[in-house]
Amino acid sequence: MKNVLASIALGCALVVSASAYAAGDMGNMDMGGSAAKQGGDAKAGMSHGEVKKVDTSAGKLTIKHGPLDNLGMDAMTMVFKVKDPAMISQVKPGDKIDFVAEEVDGALTVAKLQKK
Repeated sequence: MKNVLASIALGCALVVSASAYAAGDMGNMDMGGSAAKQGGDAKAGMSHGEVKKVDTSAGKLTIKHGPLDNLGMDAMTMVFKVKDPAMISQVKPGDKIDFVAEEVDGALTVAKLQKK
């Protein structure tokens, strides 16, 4: 019984020390995230694209876009929902745009849009 208690105590000590080691000194770590890095320059986080199709009734835009770094996606053409339905009236097929896409409730959504 004494050996069992000693083993449990030693195991607990190892778990606690391993947790403390893993946490380490995080004082020099950048905890700001990508949003903080964008700072005042909103265009830095925007992707470039061309509107291929506008589906007003569904509230969707088909956009041929460059890489979407914030989503880890390569350049392609795809359909996006729009966060604000007023965005639909701002663009037409062929327009060049800068935009920010986010995943909202499992759907890729244009959160910000600027016509070039």
